[in-house]
Amino acid sequence: MIRLATVFSGIGAIEQALEKKEIPYEIVFASDNGNINLKVTEEEIKEKIDNLPVLEKKKYVDQLYKSTGKINYVEESYFANYPISKDRFFQDVRFIDGTQYKGKVDIFVGGSPCQSFSINGKKAGLEDARGTLFYEYARLVKEIQPKVFIYENVPHMLKHDGGKTWEAIRDIFDELEYDWDFQILNAKDFGLPQNRRRIFVVGFRKDLKVQLFRFPQGNTNIDQNVENYLEPSVDDIYYLPQKGFEYTTNPKNKKRVSVNAVISRCQAANQQFNWCGDFRFETPKPQHFVDDRIYIGDFEGVEGVVRKLTPRECLRLMGFSDKFNIVVPDTKLYMQSGNSIAVPVLEAIMDQILLEGVFETNVEYSYSI
Repeated sequence: MIRLATVFSGIGAIEQALEKKEIPYEIVFASDNGNINLKVTEEEIKEKIDNLPVLEKKKYVDQLYKSTGKINYVEESYFANYPISKDRFFQDVRFIDGTQYKGKVDIFVGGSPCQSFSINGKKAGLEDARGTLFYEYARLVKEIQPKVFIYENVPHMLKHDGGKTWEAIRDIFDELEYDWDFQILNAKDFGLPQNRRRIFVVGFRKDLKVQLFRFPQGNTNIDQNVENYLEPSVDDIYYLPQKGFEYTTNPKNKKRVSVNAVISRCQAANQQFNWCGDFRFETPKPQHFVDDRIYIGDFEGVEGVVRKLTPRECLRLMGFSDKFNIVVPDTKLYMQSGNSIAVPVLEAIMDQILLEGVFETNVEYSYSI
């Protein structure tokens, strides 16, 4: 049984990877604030909770989020799909005391939002990153001391601020006393028809003596097609009106939108909003000719209609199983899917980690595409 903890947990990509590989796991804790902002400052909150017992700290922070009157839709998706109790889900990574979990976590996974890249590059280690969400991830690694950590983010992290951000992050990883390495992996090389490049950092606690970890290479010759991930029947609400049709089929907008792509664009939080992302051009159905909202027009000399991808299709293109329960509005699910991690890439990384023999298990694992 692998003991798993995650922050910036989203809709559970590593959980999906473990389930698809039939790897038994237990969620020690998860955390995501669902993009809810508090009016109270971090300093004010810490002043209130610093001397409180661990459970009281969590209750205080939970109540702050509840008092906003806003729904944490990420939490709703997470609880609808994974075995976790309320006491193990934290609303805010900044207020998790990782020392209570020292020695209780095998693998720790997270990817801080891009907005956390305001690191000034003074090479002050963890102090240099204080005030950023990356700092919270690194702080928890130091406090929890998991056997293995996986960190994921956009490749631009390497170039941000002329490379100073990555230089500071690299120094912080070195400070954590882990043997670590990184590599940029693309989802389309691991069985998904999505061009999604991400940087993955994998670290092993030094006492485990794993110094030559090999990242999975994937297969650049995989024959994939978005069409294989589409639903056979789609509700008419996903078809576009005239303005949307004309926008998505206009070649001038190809930087924001693609139609009938074989390999999809990188899914993002704003996919399907304001006609951004991947769309499908199809032959009209009989009811489309009598629906005033749906526009039938010409695209590359053919008459047809244009539609969004459905939430289920977006989940499939991230590698999520159809067993994943959709319990939130479409707009929220599009964002959650776009913010997640490509599941097959994590499957491949997990297989490589398991080859190192750092977890006690009798289950055999093999990655195949």
